[in-house]
Amino acid sequence: MAGSPGISSLFAQRVIIGVGDMAVSNNAHVVLSTYALGSCVGVIAYDPLGKVGGILHLMLPESKISPEKALAQPAMFADTGLPRFFAALLGLKGERRRLRLFVAGGASVIAGQDPFRIGERNSGVTMDYLRQQGCLVRFTDVGGSINRTVHLEMATGTVTLKRPADTQQLSLAD
Repeated sequence: MAGSPGISSLFAQRVIIGVGDMAVSNNAHVVLSTYALGSCVGVIAYDPLGKVGGILHLMLPESKISPEKALAQPAMFADTGLPRFFAALLGLKGERRRLRLFVAGGASVIAGQDPFRIGERNSGVTMDYLRQQGCLVRFTDVGGSINRTVHLEMATGTVTLKRPADTQQLSLAD
């Protein structure tokens, strides 16, 4: 029947990743989503052969500002969250050499001058780590002064990037 949902959409499950959290999956019926990437950075990873992917929504660049918080919530910080994120992807049989990445966020959303430059620092630390690890960053959408929302479809590796003025789809499967 035209207009009826397909069988896969009937069983689709949306997993919401909050600020300072992460999720990984190898379930084709899952869509991972994170909202309101302002100064936070979202790292979206996908292994097209293993159909393994995930999203990390990190909030701060360095855990040294709160070691106790880093122990309780390592995904909150770039320096503790990124290693944990990649370990989780590899634990689901994702392979680092096949991972394709999209990095979004790192904006300056505070009105006026931001003396802490959190968004800039978040993206800088993240990109430095990814370069050091030899990771393939396929797409970036960082900086500026806007929030972003990101969805990753596990079945296809399609990323939907929503900004206030537009929506864009990118493929991490190609």
